Parts: sequence; C-alpha cells; structure tokens
Amino acid sequence: MTVRVRFAPSPTGFLHVGNARIALVNWLFARAGRGRFILRIDDTDTERSTAAYARAIEEDLAWLGLDWDEFARQSDRMARYAAAFERLAAAGAIYPAYETPAELEAKRTAQLARGRPPVYDRAALALTEAARARLEAEGRRPHWRFRLPAGPVAWDDLVHGGVRIDAATLSDPVVFRADRRPLYLLTSAVDDAELEVSHVIRGEDHLTNTAVQIRLLAALGAEPERLRFAHLPLLIDAGGAGLSKRLGSLALRRLREEGIEPMAIASLLARLGSSDPVEPKARLADLVAGFDLARFSRAAPRFDAAELRALNARLLHALPFEEARPRLAALGLAGADAAFWEAVRGNLATLAEAKPWWRVCTGEIEPVIEDAAFAGTAAELLPPEPWDQGTFAAWSAALGAATGRRGRALYRPLRLALTGAERGPELKDLLPLLGRARARARLKGLRA
Repeated sequence: MTVRVRFAPSPTGFLHVGNARIALVNWLFARAGRGRFILRIDDTDTERSTAAYARAIEEDLAWLGLDWDEFARQSDRMARYAAAFERLAAAGAIYPAYETPAELEAKRTAQLARGRPPVYDRAALALTEAARARLEAEGRRPHWRFRLPAGPVAWDDLVHGGVRIDAATLSDPVVFRADRRPLYLLTSAVDDAELEVSHVIRGEDHLTNTAVQIRLLAALGAEPERLRFAHLPLLIDAGGAGLSKRLGSLALRRLREEGIEPMAIASLLARLGSSDPVEPKARLADLVAGFDLARFSRAAPRFDAAELRALNARLLHALPFEEARPRLAALGLAGADAAFWEAVRGNLATLAEAKPWWRVCTGEIEPVIEDAAFAGTAAELLPPEPWDQGTFAAWSAALGAATGRRGRALYRPLRLALTGAERGPELKDLLPLLGRARARARLKGLRA
C-alpha cells in the first residue's frame, strides 16, 4: 500500500507549534515511507476562513521546509459533498433536525443536571410529517444529523493501541447545516476516501471524531479498514499546563520574527513525545532517517520555549559561513566574511544578534572607559599590524606586566573600551577585525 497522508488545517488563523508538529510528523512519515504528503485546506467554514490565512499556511510550511506532493481545497470540492448528501439521504443515513441552538443547550443542561451524558436524544426522528411541516411553516430549516449505527467502534491506533468507543455514548453528529453546507466530520470522511489517504495522523483530541468518521466512511461505501489512524498527545508547556492560551505567541510567524531557525523548530517538534533524543539537525533529511511513529508514546510531551531557543543557538554555532553568508547579506551585513562569522557565531542566540557585533567591528560605538590612565597605557602598548589571533595574548601579557593587573581587572576594562559591552565574543578573535586605528581610538575614549 502506498503511504498517503494529509495535513488539513483550517485557514482561520496562523499556524502554531501544535499545528506544525502534526504537519511535520505527517511529512516525515510520508518521506520515510516513500509516500505522498497532501496539503488540504479545510475552508468550508466561510465565516472564519480567509484567503490570507490560507496563503500564510502555505508560506509557513514552505519556510519550515515542508513541501507537498498534492494540494486540495475543500471549497473546490463542494459538489463532492453535495453528492455525499444525496447518497446518505437515499440510504436513510441522515435525518433532518429542527432544534435551535438554545433548545439544544437547554436539553444538554437538563441531562447534565440529572447526571446523564449530554447525548442528543434523537427527538427529531420522532417528528411526524405534520410536525415537520409545522416547524418549516414557522420558518425553521433543518440541519442534518448522521444516524450513528449502534455498537462499539474499534480500531488499532498506531499510538494509543487498541481503541474502543461505544456509539451509544456519542450524539448523532450534525454533518450538514440548514443551508446544506457540509461540516468537518463529513468533508473529512469524503476527502480521506476520495484522496485515498492511507494514514490519518492527528492530535488525540480527534479520537472521538475518528469513531464517527469510521461509521461515516462505511455509510459512504468506502472501506474504513483501509485507513490506519494515529493520534498524538497534545503538547503541554514546561509546567504541565495546556498551550491553548499561549498559541498566539507560539505562532510560526511570531517565532520567525524572533529569529528562531526553522530547523530548530523541526528538530524539537520531530522528537517531542518520542524515545529519540532531541538534538539539533541541520537538514530535514537528517530527521527522516530513522523516523518511526512507533517510538511516540501516549504521554503528553512538554514544549519548552527555553529548550527551543537553546537548540536555535546550537544550530547557529555550527552553521557554516557559506550558509550564513547570504543570510548575513540580507541583514545588511554584505561585507561580513568568514573571520567575522567565526568570531561571533558562538555568541549568537539568533542570527539578528550578529548586527550589533558587525557595528562593533566596522562602525562606531561609544567606548566605556573606567580608568583613563590604564586605557591610555593599553593604547600605547598596542603592537604594530598585521594582527592575528595571537595578537591579543601578546598585547595583554605586555599590558599586565606593565600595570600589574591580572584576570578580570585586566580584561574587563579592555572589553568595555573596545566593544562597549560586558560580554561577547573572545577579544582574541575581535581584535584583528577591529584593526589598530579603531582599537587605539576607542582606548583613547573616542567614538570610533
């Protein structure tokens, strides 16, 4: 069987790390199995879906490095859902229901008050033709519910193992609105069947939906046993709470603006919840190698923003100059060379942090002079050029001998004068980039 998976976001907002994890796991599963990855935009919710969010989804996936082999948009497939309505209606698998949202909420509240599960009571099935005509004369138009066949629904989940859900614990789901617009459970079942999806990999919040969709697939004449399901636990934060209130700050766009590397996100999300160690990978291909869905557990994985940022730094520290060069140029650092990159990359948490160090090396800064006499002596002892990485050791040794200073008392005032900062790249690497004239001027307290 050819592996065919789908990532099916709704264009009602920007992708966040939870969405990205599902997309990435689907993509890795497809690539590891030499299969197909389908991007399906679930945009039938016309009130909330926008073309701008749909474009953003494609842009964010591309930024993450995830390409797709096939593309589908549910708004282009409305005729397929209309055909499904006719098939289900002809088979008696769906029925009209007329309750208003307020009436349904009242029923739900009453059931909960009696300690009963809030399952729809199928009152619509007891309506006579005369009762339905009377309701429609009042201006009501029915929504349509799928009549769930009785009995348990069972499947072997690739993450949860054996799952069994009794249909009696579920309400007959609404699958078409009053205006005949299809809802998610119906459209997803139709698309998974017609796009020949082999594996549905998604969050465990869809476990109950899967029971309904298996029944829908059978009612549509598909073969639900051909589909394999995998439901991944939802991410929690470092403290064990859900991420739902923080997802806006964890949107891929926000993380990108903050300078997070796409491979830092991929390296973390691909391994969260699995038995594989989280470590920085430079290529998606490195994550494909050895990928195995069986290594994911049922325990909720912890997403730690601090861990993501640490991975980001580790990736930058190992980034070769040839890969950094065009990105530095895009930041306005067109003249940055390998020596500059080697000097500063070990101190970067994000690539944008290279900009102030470029200014330190090539522009003007306000030097910090704590002891003018010491700085003046340091300026006089600067050796002639050319300079290399050994220059700083020789110069600081001579300065220490002349002033009697050692350790922090020797090095801290030099760093403040030369860079204006308490911490940063090693001075042995920065000094040759500064050059003698700039270093001397700064030690004299001049803006240079």
